[in-house]
Amino acid sequence: MIRMRRLLLAAMLAWPTLPALAQEAATGAQPPAAATTTQPRVTSEPPPVAVETAPAAVTASSPATSPAAAPPAAAAGVLPHDLSPWGMFMAADSIVKAVMIGLAFASLVTWTVWLAKSLELAGSTARLRRAAGLLDAAGSLREAEGSGTKGPAADMVHAAGAEVRASHDAVAGLKERVASRLERIEAGAGRRMMRGTGVLATIGSTAPFVGLFGTVWGIMNAFVGISKAQTTNLAVVAPGIAEALLATAIGLVAAIPAVVIYNVFARSIAGYRARLADVSAEIQRLVSRDLDRVEARGHPIRAMAAE
Repeated sequence: MIRMRRLLLAAMLAWPTLPALAQEAATGAQPPAAATTTQPRVTSEPPPVAVETAPAAVTASSPATSPAAAPPAAAAGVLPHDLSPWGMFMAADSIVKAVMIGLAFASLVTWTVWLAKSLELAGSTARLRRAAGLLDAAGSLREAEGSGTKGPAADMVHAAGAEVRASHDAVAGLKERVASRLERIEAGAGRRMMRGTGVLATIGSTAPFVGLFGTVWGIMNAFVGISKAQTTNLAVVAPGIAEALLATAIGLVAAIPAVVIYNVFARSIAGYRARLADVSAEIQRLVSRDLDRVEARGHPIRAMAAE
């Protein structure tokens, strides 16, 4: 109790001095406030420097970014030349041009052989068909010789008659000699009909490789152009590769028809040879028939020649 009283008494005695203590505390806090106010001034000076150097950084970086913007502009530009087949041919390398011209000439040869051989084969087949009908209607070798046949069939008939007249009385082996002559004529006619088809086989087998050579050469030139231009932009790369591939396309255009036409002619000539064999067999039957008809006579060969 006594202690509490002392505390209350001390508080009552100190109360009048409280305003003065509060004022002294306020004045004592003013210097730190001034320090805090001056600190922003020190820290606020660098931002203007950063603002002034920012344009310089932007201007310094702008030249570095300008080359990167160049390829889109080049890509949006006009192509180096016309990409039509004729334009690619005119812009191609001299060796690639020579390859294309050679393949075009090979294609021309293919279609020329097709036209000429088709007409020849059609005419020869028609003559053989007509000769087979005349030989079938003939009753003897003499009638067959006078029937007016043309082409290889006429050669066979005349060869058989010549062999009969040259044999005189040598009946033995006459059929074999006639058959040998007919075989030679038949083989010669087949070889003449095959003439020209070897060119088709050569073109069909070599034209793709010639076109491939032109393509390889053109792609090599395209890569050299890429290295010189130092870019992989399609506007620079595509024309050279397209020119190279055009050589392969022309090679296929020359080779595919040549192979097809050669196979068609091979089948047609096989049929032509079969008709030649039929004509030869018909002539041999006429010779055998004449031999049997005059077998009882004293001089069968003379009798056959006189008929």
